[in-house]
Amino acid sequence: MLSSAELAAWLRLTESVGPGAARRLLAMAGSPQAVYELPTVALDQALPPKQREAFNQPPAHLDELVTHAQAWLAEPGHDLLVLGDADYPPRLLATADPPLLLWLQGRRELLGMPSLAIVGSRNPTAQGGDNARAFSRALAHAGYTIVSGLALGVDAAAHEGALDAEGATIAVVGTGLDQVYPRRNAGLAARLLAAGGLIVSEYSLGTPITQANFPRRNRIIAGLAQGCLVVEAAVQSGSLITARLSVEAGREVFAIPGSIHSPQARGCHALIRQGAKLVESAEDVLEELPPLGSRPAASPTLPETPHEQQALLDAMGFDPVSLDALMARSGWAAAELSAALLELELDGHVARLAGQLFQRRRQG
Repeated sequence: MLSSAELAAWLRLTESVGPGAARRLLAMAGSPQAVYELPTVALDQALPPKQREAFNQPPAHLDELVTHAQAWLAEPGHDLLVLGDADYPPRLLATADPPLLLWLQGRRELLGMPSLAIVGSRNPTAQGGDNARAFSRALAHAGYTIVSGLALGVDAAAHEGALDAEGATIAVVGTGLDQVYPRRNAGLAARLLAAGGLIVSEYSLGTPITQANFPRRNRIIAGLAQGCLVVEAAVQSGSLITARLSVEAGREVFAIPGSIHSPQARGCHALIRQGAKLVESAEDVLEELPPLGSRPAASPTLPETPHEQQALLDAMGFDPVSLDALMARSGWAAAELSAALLELELDGHVARLAGQLFQRRRQG
């Protein structure tokens, strides 16, 4: 555990200058405390004028940060890794921009476990959420720790899938660990920790919600994992940032294709055109990342349904479809069709989408 002086030096350095400048200074001096003993000439060469000015002036709230950090670190399951620690995760250390600090809550040994990132839209289709859970369950069952960002949508579904399989999962967040964002996922965060998972942040305690922090945390998601699976993503999506960072780190990238009519599938289709592996099952992922434990169960099939309902599901296909189009395909009357769709929706076979559209859901 860091001494009070060491902790203060690390916090002062990370709060004063950017990560690139901090790494340059550490390379010159060897430790944060030694950084503050560097000669003026060396500092002038390493830092541009604005950073030099910030470096010279300790943060006004430094004492408060240190006191808060010491109290937080005294709690069971709370920890802090610094760049240069012997057990700093090797995969993350090998990336272009490893964090100087890793605040940890939970089971820290998960950082060294075989892992796969699963990311995607914050507003997935019903099928996208189902896919995230199903792939996460299967991959966690195969022995992989699932890494995601605790965001709404695909991230939450990925964590839930791993927990449902009694597997391990890591959440990388963009705030200080003394808060949970989004608040709607506070219950999920508690469940994750109770099940032996891990929450990670590079940001000091008390760091508020700042949009710029979330794209930066994506590099940690990519860096901790051996590969990245994108479930659903629009063309302009943070998930594509994670995928790009995975490629830059030499990791495998996988993408699930979707409907050509769905905006949420276009990011995945773009990744596939750029060389990501198209996957339709967990087995497709495991071909590139051999499972370390038992093989996942075969992809489940649709449960038995009455013949008439199965015929209706076959008529739907897997793209979103309007009631009028389904009437034309099936030949059913509107009232009869609406009743059947309601029953299928209640049974979990069909999702009702915005714009009076319906979509068949793959089960599992």
